[in-house]
Amino acid sequence: MHLARAIHFDESDQRIFFNPARTGEWAISGGFEFSNWGEGDLTGKARQAFANGWLGIETFGRVTFVAVTAIEQSELAALEQALAQHFVDLYGAPSLEAALPVAKDELRHMIEMCDEHDPNTLLTVSRELTETGVREQFRSIKPAEAELDQFAVHSVPEE
Repeated sequence: MHLARAIHFDESDQRIFFNPARTGEWAISGGFEFSNWGEGDLTGKARQAFANGWLGIETFGRVTFVAVTAIEQSELAALEQALAQHFVDLYGAPSLEAALPVAKDELRHMIEMCDEHDPNTLLTVSRELTETGVREQFRSIKPAEAELDQFAVHSVPEE
């Protein structure tokens, strides 16, 4: 069974998201956060989170890239509880028991997506608002395709 972990190649997420996810935390799409959004909500850092941010399940911050990796059932159970509690705390779910099936469904969707890819595959998400709601598209970058210079920040020392 696979899930995704937040990964950073540089410091850009620290600048573009209000609350950046921590490197290594488990992540899901988190598109539910934008379900009632309209064009007026898409400004500044909020727009960036909407456009291409994955949701970390520890900090509930956003990250641009995630990497597919194995997850143990015991870790998954803790994530289900944490996400369900987030639904209660932030979105007003009536109880942990009511929120748990929704949390499990969100994680199951991400697991299904990740299980289609080899470990260390990078995933990106892009979103757009449509007349019927939020549309998400996912892109994968296989480890062999992800050359370091695609992501590394190179500098030349001043002479």
